[in-house]
Amino acid sequence: MALVVTALDSTLATRFQTGTTAGGGPVLRQKSLTGVKATATDQDVYDVAVALSGLVDYPLTDIRRMNIFELADE
Repeated sequence: MALVVTALDSTLATRFQTGTTAGGGPVLRQKSLTGVKATATDQDVYDVAVALSGLVDYPLTDIRRMNIFELADE
């Protein structure tokens, strides 16, 4: 049987450094945006994350995209 993979949607997660600990380590906070279209290109998702980070007072540390797929037998 052949496997059929269907892209459903994605989640965009950004992390920001909101401060430092007493030991000097970073304090990170994550913000997520769900319902990102699976057909959106990685470049478009990245560009949106960078644009949205401009609305936050903290430095952006990383951007992640989590894709959700449905796996089924043909």
